[in-house]
Amino acid sequence: MEEGTSKYPSHCAGTEGAHGGDGDPDPFQWDTREDCEVRQILDRFADKWSLLVIALLDRRVLRFTELKREIDGVSQRMLTVTLRQLERDGLVKRTVHPVVPPRVEYELTSLGGTLHTTIRSLVTWTEQHQNEIAAAREAYDAREAAGVA
Repeated sequence: MEEGTSKYPSHCAGTEGAHGGDGDPDPFQWDTREDCEVRQILDRFADKWSLLVIALLDRRVLRFTELKREIDGVSQRMLTVTLRQLERDGLVKRTVHPVVPPRVEYELTSLGGTLHTTIRSLVTWTEQHQNEIAAAREAYDAREAAGVA
């Protein structure tokens, strides 16, 4: 068996409310198979561009050019792909206004708004623990550097 490979079978079905014997969520509930819908959705939201788009669209409508200007480092193609995926998932609504040139606006759907609430919790946790994480990284890097020397 390869290192890092679980000896426990993973399965995609029945992931809602899956718990181990001690009441903790089952760490094997998200299947590693490519066809697992839960995994596909989580992979989509773990993408840094999606998180930034959702955060920027909270409580305001933005045009494509405004989003591109606000998201440092995103290419036009990647922003287009991200917005299409979020629209397909029902998180973002795209509105095309029939003017010349066409004006396209994006906003969160009500479903997207519920995800933003979850993202806000993650950002809050990160802000509260960033110093601890920085210290842990420094300690790790020092141990690694000492091991190499």
